Amino acid sequence: MKKIPSAPAKAAAPKRPRGRPRSFDRDQALQQAMEVFWAKGFEGASLMDLTEAMNISPPSLYAAFGDKEQLFLEAMERYQKRAGESCPYCDEPTARAALEKLLLYMAHELTSSEHPRGCLMALAAATSNGASDRLKDALAAKRMASRARLKSRIERGIKEGDVPAGTDAGALADFYSTIMSGMSLQAKDGVSRKSLVATVNNAMALFPQVAGTRAAKRVAEAA
Repeated sequence: MKKIPSAPAKAAAPKRPRGRPRSFDRDQALQQAMEVFWAKGFEGASLMDLTEAMNISPPSLYAAFGDKEQLFLEAMERYQKRAGESCPYCDEPTARAALEKLLLYMAHELTSSEHPRGCLMALAAATSNGASDRLKDALAAKRMASRARLKSRIERGIKEGDVPAGTDAGALADFYSTIMSGMSLQAKDGVSRKSLVATVNNAMALFPQVAGTRAAKRVAEAA
């Protein structure tokens, strides 16, 4: 009897790496989440809005980011990092020039057609009433840090002589923080870039003037 050849042995299947591989780009998903929060605020952004924009399922969202609040905080970090890299205003030679650069940057950024209008941080303050104390505290800390940076730059100006001695740096930082918050709300309501630039010009006209030839010359050269 003719011997029938046996079937060739099957190659062993390659071992799968341990753990379930992530099936989406986390960085891109976070970018999409940031834009949803930017457009709708924390409370206005539903889980469905987020998962559809991020192109992931709710379980994947929770696995990658924890929960909606943690996702929001990560989106805020991304937003602040983006703004800080785009406008390093503290590098300007005088405090006045630094604040003017920041406000003009905001006038253009808040009205850009490349993303939702307004400021994510300002919108967060107005749309997180139902959030946990943990999130509210985190947002308050971010606002205080932003205000502290303004105050520090003004104090540096006082020390370097381009801001009058005796200027209340805290009060001045509060004033310009309020201007920026108002600009964000106006932009969200559809106010034009031209109008916001006019607001910046009016606000900068109120910046304390230095006395003395040398200091005045330094400010004029930086303008």
